[in-house]
Order: sequence, then C-alpha cells, then structure tokens
Amino acid sequence: MMKKVYILSHSHWDREWYLPYEQHHMRLVELIDDVLALFETDPEFKSFHLDGQTIILEDYLQVRPEKEALLRKHIENGKLKIGPFYILQDAFLTSSESNVRNMLIGIEDSRKWGAPVEVGYFPDTFGNMGQTPQLMRQVGFKTAAFGRGVKTTGFNNAVVDDEKYASQFSEMWWKGPDGSEILGLLFANWYSNGNEVPDTPEEAKAFWDQKLADAEQYASTDHLLMMNGCDHQPVQKNLSKAIRLANELYPDVTFIHASFDEYLAALEKDLPKNLNTVTGELTSQETDGWYTLANTASSRMYLKQWNARVSRQLENIAEPLATMAYEETGEYPHDQLTYAWKTLMQNHPHDSICGCSVDEVHRENVTRFEKANEVGKYLADEAAAQLIKNIDTASLSEEGSNGYPFVVFNTSGSEKTGSVTTWVEVERLPFSEGMPQELYARLKERKGLDFEVKNAQGEVVPSHIIADKVDFHYDLPKDKFRQPFVARYVQVELLMTDVPGLSWQTFLLAPAAEKKAASTEANIASSNGRVLENRWLKAEIKDNGTLTVENKDTGKVYENLLQFEDVGDIGNEYIFKQPENERPIYSMDSDIEVQTVKNTELAAAIEITANMEIPVSADERLEEEQRSMIEFRYREAQRSKETTTMVVKTTVTLEKDSRQLKFATKIVNNSKDHRLRVLFPTSLQTDTHFADSIFEVVERPNKVNKDWQNPTNPQHTHAFVNLHDAENGMTVATVGLNEYEVLAQNDQQTIAVTLLRSVGELGDWGYFPTPEAQCLDTYTMTYALSFHGQKGIERTYQEAMNVQVPFSVYQTSVHSGSLKPDTQFIAQTDERLALTAFKRNKENNQIVTRLYNLANEEVSLDLKVMGHEAQNCNLLEEPEKTANPSVVEPFEIVTQSWQKN
Repeated sequence: MMKKVYILSHSHWDREWYLPYEQHHMRLVELIDDVLALFETDPEFKSFHLDGQTIILEDYLQVRPEKEALLRKHIENGKLKIGPFYILQDAFLTSSESNVRNMLIGIEDSRKWGAPVEVGYFPDTFGNMGQTPQLMRQVGFKTAAFGRGVKTTGFNNAVVDDEKYASQFSEMWWKGPDGSEILGLLFANWYSNGNEVPDTPEEAKAFWDQKLADAEQYASTDHLLMMNGCDHQPVQKNLSKAIRLANELYPDVTFIHASFDEYLAALEKDLPKNLNTVTGELTSQETDGWYTLANTASSRMYLKQWNARVSRQLENIAEPLATMAYEETGEYPHDQLTYAWKTLMQNHPHDSICGCSVDEVHRENVTRFEKANEVGKYLADEAAAQLIKNIDTASLSEEGSNGYPFVVFNTSGSEKTGSVTTWVEVERLPFSEGMPQELYARLKERKGLDFEVKNAQGEVVPSHIIADKVDFHYDLPKDKFRQPFVARYVQVELLMTDVPGLSWQTFLLAPAAEKKAASTEANIASSNGRVLENRWLKAEIKDNGTLTVENKDTGKVYENLLQFEDVGDIGNEYIFKQPENERPIYSMDSDIEVQTVKNTELAAAIEITANMEIPVSADERLEEEQRSMIEFRYREAQRSKETTTMVVKTTVTLEKDSRQLKFATKIVNNSKDHRLRVLFPTSLQTDTHFADSIFEVVERPNKVNKDWQNPTNPQHTHAFVNLHDAENGMTVATVGLNEYEVLAQNDQQTIAVTLLRSVGELGDWGYFPTPEAQCLDTYTMTYALSFHGQKGIERTYQEAMNVQVPFSVYQTSVHSGSLKPDTQFIAQTDERLALTAFKRNKENNQIVTRLYNLANEEVSLDLKVMGHEAQNCNLLEEPEKTANPSVVEPFEIVTQSWQKN
C-alpha cells in the first residue's frame, strides 16, 4: 500500500503563558484573520484545526465581531474545525465536574456553529486521567489524541508486553478502570512534527526524509499524521505549494492537506491487531520521572485553593440550592451559571491552573476566580432566599414571633457532621429612625440576653453564644431602593451531627426561659490543652508539636503526626529540585508553643506554633544558573547561610461527634526557594495507596519503576489520600492542596502533603523570572485526618470530600410555608457512591444527578429524589433508551435525569 501523509494545520493556542493573556489574544486575532483569508483565497487549503477549544471563537469575536458570518461560513463548510471542548484544561487539577462541564459547554457551543471534532483532544495535558476512555465513550467519541503519558519504544526497542504505560506504536488501545476502551493517538514526535514544511526542493527533501523516518518508526499503518503547527504558531501560508512539491519529490507517497476526520476514517480501516494496550492514568510512569510535570500541583498553591473554593461554590452550593429552589419558583439560573462556569474554566488551561506562567497571567487568574465566586455566592443566596421564604418557621415558635429562625443546609451529597457558627440578627434600627451614629449608640447600650437554640421539634439543642456585636448592614429589595440599617447580632455555635446530604434543618434562636445552666458534659480538651478527646478519637499533643492519636474504634495508635518539613527548591514552576546533599529542616527541632483557643463540650481548638529557622533563599549561584539557563538537574546552588524565622501556626480542632481531626495551618512565608510539607507517618507498610482523582479512587504504587531517576515521586489528588492494610487505615483530606507523596520512612509509609512551594522562574524553553511565584505572603492551608479499621474506608472518603463543602446558614423570619422545617431532598444510603452533580438540565429543567463508584466492587444504586422518577442519560445529559441501572459497576459513572412523578 502507498504511504499517505495527512498534514493537519493547527496552532496550539495557550491563551496565556510566557506572555499575558492580551498579548496572546492580539496574536490570536492575527492568526484567525490569516486563516480566514487563506480559506477565501487558496482552494487547496482545505482545513484548519482550532486546537479543540471553542473559547477561541469567543476571544476572536470580542475583537472582530463583524467576522461572525465568515467564521460561520467556514465552520459550516467543514474547513474550520472546532471543539469539542470549551478550553484545553489540565486534567488532574480541575474537578470531576469541571471536566464534564468543559465537554458540555464545548459541545453545546460547537453545535451552535456546526459540529464538533469528535476527538478527545489533549495535546499538552500534563498527564491524562484514567477515566478518559469512559468519559469519551459516554459522549460518543471513540478516539483521544494526546502528547504525554506514554513511553514510546518504536520497532527497534524493547518489547513492551510487561509495561502498562508503554507502546511500540503511536496508535494504541487505551482502557479505563471500568473497562471502557478507546483508540489512543500519541503525538510520538510531538504535535509539531509537521511544522513549517519547506517549499524549496533541497530543504523539502531533507525535511521529509527526516520527518517520514521519525513517523514511520512509531506508526502502526501506512497512514502518517503530520501536525503542521506548534505553540502560537502562525498559519503556514505557503502550505499548498509545499504539499505540491512534496508530492513531486516522493512519487511513492501521497501528501494531502487533511483533518482529523479524514485521517481517522482511513486509519481505523487499517489498524493492525497487535496494537499495545495502555491502562488507566497516563502520567509517564515508566520514564525517568523528571518531566512528568507533576510539581505544577504545588506551584502558586493559592491558585489551587481558589480553584477548590470556587468549584465547590458552584458545584456543591449554588447548583444544589438553585435545583431545590426551582421546585418553588419554576426558574433556574442557567445563563448565570454558564457565565460563572466559563469564567472559572478560563483559569483551567494547563499553563493557568498549573501556576506555570508569568506573574501577570496569575494576577488575572485571581480576578477571574473572584468574579466566578461572587456569581456563585449571589446565585446561592438568591436560591436560598426563595427556599426559606417557603419553609414553615412559624411552627418553631409557640408565641408566633418570639425568636429568630435560621436554616442550615447541607448541600453536599452525603451525610455530614460538623459545627456551625453564624451571626443571628436580634434587633434592627433602620436609618429612617435616626442618624446612623445615634442608632449605633442605642444598640450598643442594650444589655445582652441569655439565648438558647431549639430544633424543629421544639427541643433545646446544645449550643453556645460566642459573641455579640453591633454592625451596619443593608437590604437590596427587588422592588425598591436599598435599605440601610444598624443591627445587633449574636454569634451562635451549634453542632450538626449526621445531617443527611442535600437537606436542610431549621432552628430557632430564642431568649432562654431561665438562665442557661452550665453543661455537665466534659470539655473536648483536657490536660491544659494537651489532650483532645471525643467518643471516636483521642489526640495528645507532644512537646515537640507532633500528635499521638488513638482511633478508639480499633485501638490503633498513630505517633509523630503533624510534622512540618522544609527543604530548598532550585527548580522552577514545573519541577521541584532539592539542592544536592541538603538536610531537611523539621518543626520538631524548633521552638514550639501550645495555646488553647477554644474548649467546650461541643468542640476544642488548640493552636500549635512552630518557629522554624530556615534559610532566606537559595545562595547567589541560583540566579546566575537561571539566567544562563542551566538545566535544573545540573544546578549546584545551595541554600543561603542567612536564616529567617518562618512562623507555622496550626490550629487543631476536634468536634464532639466528629471522626476527623481538622487542621488550619497559617504560614507567614518570608523565604524564597523552598518547599514546606506536612507529614503524617502511618505506621503501616503497604505496596499501594489510594487517592481521589477524576471520577475515580485510583490505586497507585508506592514504589517507582526501574527507570525512574527523580528522587521524588509527586502525585495529584483533589480531596484525599488513603493508605491502609487489612486491619487499619488513615485518610488525609486536603482542600486545594493537590500535591502529595508517599514516603518510605523507618519501615513505614508516610503521607507528605505539600503546603507551599516557592520558586523564582517559569522554566521550560527560556528564562522567565517569576518573583511572585515565591509566594511571599501569609497563607492558611486547611486539611483533615481520619482513621478506619477493616470497614469504613469509603466513609472516610466522603468525610474528606465534605471538608470542602461548608454548611450554608441563612436567617429568616417567622412565617408559614409549604415546606417542612426539616427536609431531605434526596436519599442515598450507600457511602460507596459519590455524588458529583445535582443540577438542572438546560433543555428541559429536569434534575440531573451524576455519581460514581468509590469502590472496586459492584454497588446497588439506591439514589432517590423526592417526588421524582429517574431516567438514564449520557454524560451530555441526553436521555438514553436503556433501562435505569440497578447497580453501579466498579469505577462506573452514572448520570440520570429526574422528572416529577
């Protein structure tokens, strides 16, 4: 068969990277102007691949709105290839739902213009998630193209039958953990292997001799793909001439200007039977480990914290509240949520969320996070207001108005235990009643009252009045001008125990009938704040600041928990590199202070301060090595002899009925070129561990392969890391802390979570200083710790995910309503299933739920939505004719729509 070369024109478009967004934006306008002009003037220029992301259309039309008709013409005639995604997002640092919404919005946008390219396009993703095959299959795609994660061997190299992440060919089968399988296309010679094709005979001959040999080394068929473009590459205007020349020079090869559609149609007919199969995550597991780029999970950690906060605000607070409120209003904020999601996802490309761009880029990232978050908060407040005005609160007060109702929502998908602290308004004076300063003074003179909290059944529940204040506030009515006022507030704390997922409970803050008696229960903290204890856990704070914790369920004791480790980092935003022969600095060797912050029968909080003396930076050699672009592996810089004090202040909290120890570590970072981690020795020895990934609890090996040279083995997580043997286990929950490592220390495994990484350059292909990546600021990192025995593993996973979703609390008035004070909107009893979406379908406003199996075993599907019946649908939320599943298979993702009975 004659070889056929498919030349695919494209430009890999990082919206922002080594230049700020608008610099790249202006170049994008020029690129698309040129592409459209070529379509109009060169009939041989058949197609251009718009990098798999529809946001490019939005970006272009911001500047060239008059070109919309011309764009539409060439999309409809099949020349301009768009979609299927909204942006090219990083797979591991964005949530499960973010990965789905990227497809939902991208495919919806593509269909508005024409049709999407049906290829999962991941040219430069820093590793590929294991559930990609299932996600692609559920939207009807059979193929994914990617640039990283698989070790290529070629025909003349070692056999790869014993390697899971290597392929002899650039084409392979890719199997997900659930068994879904797609065709994988690896850009074995990168996505620029056909870039800048010469149009003169001598240069073209040398070019094609090399390029054909490179492609043939890996191709499994005689169909060769040449990607004509690279990062921000201008379109090659003389490509038609260059292709004509290539056909003249190589009469035994056919060169055509083509698209993915044409290439795949031909490729699929001739695929050999001996393709290799790769499985699960593709993160370059069988390479030397240096260029996996996993340390982008810890670059500019504040971005990851923002991303976790906004993702949870949209997915787990705004959407669930709006979904429940629709039952009362018949309205759902589809457009506003799409705007918020798009704004959030504009921070999700690999050079943005990964924190590996210049400083100007990441300043704009923070602004986008703030914007998306404010939209999410507004929509949540609006939905909650619609709900609570229909909740019957009158039944909570026998006197009709003697009390101040408030509603607590658990908008997570599973049962949640934790304390709630909220301010309740008890008296208000509007500005219409006097001068603001006079109103303020009047309220300050009021004497405090004893209050108690009652539940919907009229029972007094354990609570504490923590503080009171007088403050300014205002209402923004829908039908009149703003209403400013001064009000008196009391701060209330109460414990919420085993609150069902997607439910609400109503309480009444009321004047106590008699002076509140002191609780007879023991406080959580004892021994001068050195011991925290409830019915599940007992934690002792040692003199060196570490914890010894007993899991009272099993009697298992864990020692030396909560160690802080600081080391130098002479790498860059992509890759951590510790100076040679450096010894870590540990918090246990520092001055330690312990202070009790709070201690009641409901909760206790103890503050542990470590004053760590660390070097102020790397020594003077590092800047010179950076400027001269010495590759990080060969740098000789060490840490400075000059030191400074890094204050690491950790608040350890234990609540009455909680199985978790919760931590908030405040770091005052005034040092450069270093990494700070928190360590949790597990006292366990295992071969593998488990972590939260995209729609998957992934099992990863604790040891690296024989080719791995990097002394570290960084990994990604979203919500937790778990390590267990047959009898005991530990789960570390993380909030916006996406990097961890499992260390082998003293005959046990230690879970190390990165809290902060400070570096001074971007890295990659040149020298780009990034002083703001040193993160010289004050940060607070939150995380948690829980334990289990032979059972309860998935419970700890759910608890870990729920750390990221706070209770939502809203005050309301005393009024009648159609909704019960306590209501559970959905019911799901099996903790092995994780709910990721509770939202409305844009087409028909039906409820949409999405969940996946946390366990590697079949689980009964017992989800029920109040007053609704389920219908099976695909990942695009389109109804399917298949029957509703009764079970969820291992690693399966299930999406259902729900219509009223």
